[in-house]
Amino acid sequence: MVVSEHIYVMMLVESYFKTFTKKEVSDAHQATEVLLTLDAASREEVQQTIAKASELGGSIYAEPQDHGWMYQHGFADPDGHQWEIVYMDATNMPNFG
Repeated sequence: MVVSEHIYVMMLVESYFKTFTKKEVSDAHQATEVLLTLDAASREEVQQTIAKASELGGSIYAEPQDHGWMYQHGFADPDGHQWEIVYMDATNMPNFG
């Protein structure tokens, strides 16, 4: 799957994925092994990506979060891996320091 010009994601069936590791493959439906986050160019792109993921078999696991300067929403893919799509407006980002 091509995410962007420089980001590619390999979606493998479990039997083939197991050939890449000597470890057990975790069940992402039972435990979170990783949270993948991708940047979006706008709030609309976040919403469009979530809608597309849902149409293709993903499930929504949380409500969208609007922090004013940052908007995020997430889905789980059919294997249970969690993906966050985030739009940040750095010009309105608070100073946390």
